[in-house]
Amino acid sequence: MTNLKYKLRRWISTLTIVALLVVATFPLSSCSKSDAAIPEDLAERERLVSAEKVGTLSAGMLKQLAGAYAGSFQSQIKHDVAIYKVHYRTTFQGRETEASGLVALPMNLSTPAPLLSVQHGTIFEHDEAPSAMNGGLTGFEVFASGGYITLIPDYLGFGASKNLLHPYYHRQSSGIAVVDMIKAAKTLYAQEGIADNGQLFLAGYSEGGYVTLAAQQEIETNPQHGLKITASGAGAGGYDLTEMLADVVAGKPYTYPAYLAYVLMSYNKTYGWNRPLSDFYQEPYATRLATMFNGQHSGSAINKQLTTQTEQLFAASFLEGLRGDGERALKKALQENSFNSWVPQSPTRLYHGTADVIVPFANSKQTYERMKAAGAPELELIPIRNGTHSSSLIPMLTDLIPWMQSFRTNP
Repeated sequence: MTNLKYKLRRWISTLTIVALLVVATFPLSSCSKSDAAIPEDLAERERLVSAEKVGTLSAGMLKQLAGAYAGSFQSQIKHDVAIYKVHYRTTFQGRETEASGLVALPMNLSTPAPLLSVQHGTIFEHDEAPSAMNGGLTGFEVFASGGYITLIPDYLGFGASKNLLHPYYHRQSSGIAVVDMIKAAKTLYAQEGIADNGQLFLAGYSEGGYVTLAAQQEIETNPQHGLKITASGAGAGGYDLTEMLADVVAGKPYTYPAYLAYVLMSYNKTYGWNRPLSDFYQEPYATRLATMFNGQHSGSAINKQLTTQTEQLFAASFLEGLRGDGERALKKALQENSFNSWVPQSPTRLYHGTADVIVPFANSKQTYERMKAAGAPELELIPIRNGTHSSSLIPMLTDLIPWMQSFRTNP
């Protein structure tokens, strides 16, 4: 159980929103309808490419493991679980791309099941992707044992798409990748004789919290997807990236600089800026980072090559541009990748630890207040008292699980 907690907390490494400030390279479309970027032939094609069964987990084992973080859910754990590695078609920058993830199917169901897509936190290494674990536990399989058809996306940049650099904190591509996996999974579970009951739940923490809201926005603003969200729970994501920029501009130290580098490296590549790293970083950090984001290095290993002092880490000209009228593309991207104009319509809970210094609690609080003022009908903010970024996931799950259960038509 200790090992399971460790795996879950590694995935919590989410973005360090401050990192998001450091880059901003994607030329985002101002269109509200993301389907405009979807190739017409893909819109009508089967999204599932392949599905490989990689293991079966017993209900008894999962019930024991649930004690690590989902004790209140133990009584619901009744089903053995079949694990499938899936490849599916999605789009990235207007082109068809193959993505991947895991699907955990409850076995021997007697009634239709709800669907749950759960989004993990930040990962750096290709071996950390859910589909790369070769049947190893992610920890989220317990939901399948409780009767949920459970999806665990890899994200673009991992698994089948590891040739790409992960588009970290890019709202549209994050949302589309999750939505297309939901559509692809329908083919798999139908082939396995499992019916869904029409309910769809979303949940995620850290970067996963951000991706959860990205998928929710994609579904709610594009009815042509044919999906309806029953409830959504997002924890400790960086929802307002423009607010996070203030910390970098102020030159505050950052305890996990690998997150900052992640955003910068990702945006520079994905947006096609291809600027030399010396535009952003001082030496020796610019040279060191050139080889660190190849999927072979952990966040901790990258941290060791950097400094927590942002005034020493970033190039003086870059900081000057952030503080003044420069770096306009970055500032524009941060605004467009934030949730500053969308209002969730489905029942939604935002969770955040009040002692989080990686993604400050104020980020969720301000996002909540803006959304409520704009008319969000069923939105709640759940503060986790004294919770840090690494300690707040399990308290979130303790509250989230019974809340989701209250919506189930076939509990």
